[in-house]
Amino acid sequence: MSYENQRQFEKLADREMTLNGRAEDMDDTIGGRITRARNAQGLSVAQLARRLGLRTTTLSHWENDRAEPRPNRLLMLAGVLAVSPTWLLTGQGTAPSEDGDDTSVRLLKQELTRLRDDATTIVDRLDRAIERLGE
Repeated sequence: MSYENQRQFEKLADREMTLNGRAEDMDDTIGGRITRARNAQGLSVAQLARRLGLRTTTLSHWENDRAEPRPNRLLMLAGVLAVSPTWLLTGQGTAPSEDGDDTSVRLLKQELTRLRDDATTIVDRLDRAIERLGE
């Protein structure tokens, strides 16, 4: 079996294992890690491509290991997917949770609550200022 045929066979085997739900096999390549992080964010290929300003075919090539993102795109991708560029490149570091990132959701909820409280305070101050102007 030639090197190229062996590589294609390994890719097909990896995809079959991924389809059977073995997420750890996805982490063997940058494409697999991109797919895992995208799935963890609950995004489709088209949604992620739109957020990054890419064609869906470009993102599909990355996920299928037919091409790799340039460094500037890798940084954008890591930011949108809420993972580190190091994890995308090497698989070392914290991987995204398959169930979604509970920590990110909790932090976002805290931030939104704080913003709501700040908005309430501002509205109260505006009401008081309007009352003073009406006197």
